[in-house]
Formats: sequence, structure tokens, C-alpha cells
Amino acid sequence: MLSKRHGDILRVLNDQGTVTITALAERLGVSTETVRRDVKPLTDLGKVVRMHGAVSLTGHSGEAPFERRMRENAPEKRLIAKYVATTIRDGDSVMMDTGTTTSFLARELLAHRRLTVVTNSSDIARTLATVNGNKVYMAGGELRSDSGAAFGVSAIEFINRFSVNHAVISTGAVNAQSGVMDYDLEEAEFARTVLSRGERSLVITDHTKFGRNGLVGVCGFKGFSELVTDSRPPKNVTRAIEAAGTILTLATPDN
Repeated sequence: MLSKRHGDILRVLNDQGTVTITALAERLGVSTETVRRDVKPLTDLGKVVRMHGAVSLTGHSGEAPFERRMRENAPEKRLIAKYVATTIRDGDSVMMDTGTTTSFLARELLAHRRLTVVTNSSDIARTLATVNGNKVYMAGGELRSDSGAAFGVSAIEFINRFSVNHAVISTGAVNAQSGVMDYDLEEAEFARTVLSRGERSLVITDHTKFGRNGLVGVCGFKGFSELVTDSRPPKNVTRAIEAAGTILTLATPDN
């Protein structure tokens, strides 16, 4: 017999895709041991798959890594993307790095017209090219198999030719000590360059990235003009952002 909590676990996985045991425990207000015990019958029934301290719905375990990340915290990422899209006007130029939140932003920009878009993401390029009079420039270089994005020296040299109205990156980690961080050297270097090419520079990230330690620093909080997220960061992160003079914007259903 499956309990109400089993149903709650399945609903969380359906909304977010792959979720860690720790995140599930926090979401449900129970211990990690309880979650592991609850997951076992779901695994035995073939409803979920266990993997490296995380669980996923069976049908989603074969998704590519980028597709799985698109499902994680999707409502929050969509909320952030909707807000940022309202701050971009028809005819503006936008540079975006690869990332799930920036991919959501690209989808929210589909109603805009005559945009000039510069990106290293094949997903963003496909989304916005050939519609509404947009011009899309995609950086060349080695394409990653997991994200379909280009990286390397040639990609950085390409985007350095452009100056845009809005430079937007997503990120894997934000903490009070180091600022914005990522888990890959080339991705961090590309993101840092993107931020340097915009009149307005934005980091967009959902609340789950706060307090994390990445492997490689992108920049401190003085390295960009605005951070947009879905809920207020921890106090030490908020203080560091304010001390740097960076704008902190909370995306809500009302803005």
C-alpha cells in the first residue's frame, strides 16, 4: 500500500525531474532515512529509479542531462524568465550563455520582435532564430554533447566582437564569500566574458543555487549589475549583494 507521502514524492518528481534525497527530505519535512525508506517500494514497483543519491521517475531517467535539468525547479525558472523578458524591449540586443534558466528566458522572448541574440547555446539559437525578424549569432567551437553548447577560445573570441544591451547568464552556485561560481572552467570563463559585453549585466538563478560552492569562480557581486531570483537569498548572501551595490530583484507572479 502506498501512502500519501509516496504520492507527494511522485508529484515532486513529476514537477522537477531528478531530485536528490536530501532535497526531497527538505521538501517533505522528513529525514533522509525516511525518504530512502519511502522510495524503496516505489523503486520495487518500477515507478522511480535510484541514482547516486537522487531519484527520478522511470520515464525520465533516460533523458539527456540538459533535459533533466530543464525539469528541475521549472516553475521557479519560468517565473524568473517571465520577469526578465518584461525588461527587454523589441529591437534590443541580448547575449545569453547556455543554461536552463536562460533557455527558459529564450522561450519567454518568443513574443518579442527584431531581437539581436548572441549565444553559445544551440537550444537558445534554435528557439529564437527565424522568428519575428530576429537576428541570431551563435558562437562556434566544440559542441558539448550534454548541452549542445559551444565552448573554447574561439567561442570567447566570437562574443568579444559584440556589445549588447542585455548580457545574461545563469549559474550553478552563489555564495557570500565567492559570489557567482560554476562547476566547469570553460563555462565559467565564457559566462564571465558574457557579463563584460552588456550595458546591463544580469545573473539569473533560482533559490536552490544559494549557499552552494562551485568549483570555479565566475565573478564577485561587483562583476554584474543585477541578480534576479525567485525568493530572497540567505542573509549573508543578501548583505554581500547589497555591499557590492548590485541590484537584487525578486521575480514574483505580480511583477
